[in-house]
Amino acid sequence: MDEARARGLLAAAAHDDPGALPGAAEAELLALGENAVFALPGAAANSTEGGLVVKVGRDATHHPELLERAAREMTIAAWLAEASVPAVRAAEPKPRLVEGHPLTVWHRLPAAERPAEPADLAALLRHVHALPAPGFPLPRRDLLGGVERWLRLAGEAIDPDDAAYLRARRDGFASASAALTPRLPLGPIHGDALPRNVHIGPEGPVLVDLETFSFDFREHDLVVMALSRDRYGLPAEQYDAFVTAYGWDVRTWEGCAVLRGARETASCAWVAQHAPANPKAREEFRRRVASLRDEDPEVRWYPF
Repeated sequence: MDEARARGLLAAAAHDDPGALPGAAEAELLALGENAVFALPGAAANSTEGGLVVKVGRDATHHPELLERAAREMTIAAWLAEASVPAVRAAEPKPRLVEGHPLTVWHRLPAAERPAEPADLAALLRHVHALPAPGFPLPRRDLLGGVERWLRLAGEAIDPDDAAYLRARRDGFASASAALTPRLPLGPIHGDALPRNVHIGPEGPVLVDLETFSFDFREHDLVVMALSRDRYGLPAEQYDAFVTAYGWDVRTWEGCAVLRGARETASCAWVAQHAPANPKAREEFRRRVASLRDEDPEVRWYPF
């Protein structure tokens, strides 16, 4: 889904419900990835008064799990609000469905006071990991569930041998992950625990992007930062600050390499879906696959 398509869906939603999405025609694109995220011009970015953000999801016509995930994210937001966890708040109780695409509406956060750091994330994870199970079902964290869809979206833009390699790698790590014994108790997790999913507002860190919330190994949330240290250039001192703030280093757990390998596989396949339209994504995909084939755990990976 490109920006033009996402804007068309936003316009269609505004047309169907006049007044509910003010200023949709002048919406600011904040992010374009798995979803397109737009800020409506109801309030300035540095305001603490009102304002809405709209998240436009991918076509759920043949992938009903995408609509289910959007609905669950809004339920999770309400649950976190009841538990007093600092997190983004939904402005509507359930998703809209626009031409097969889920569309969700959120309260806009005030402007960030500074970039989030790993220690900020650790503090929020401690809060989330202390929660009991909610009164509604959370899925297990299926790291590898999107691999097939992402590879299919890549189509002929990637080498078929690379796609086959990632499918085989996915299957191997799925089996290995199923045999793991966690060190920490199972419970609610964020599922994509990165500083980019933390917003530092005037009242402190706030958790955003709730769609991967799951009930699974707490180690899932901690392996992400260990991988960031090795693959994405996170300075060692920032990783150490994360470990200190959380209180435990997941790298001491014997299952760390398995969860890391599963996440690397998923991260590589995720890039593939952008390859047809983005030459930088194609280049980065090839870099990542080559490093996995070479079994080199420290080749640097880059955004694109």
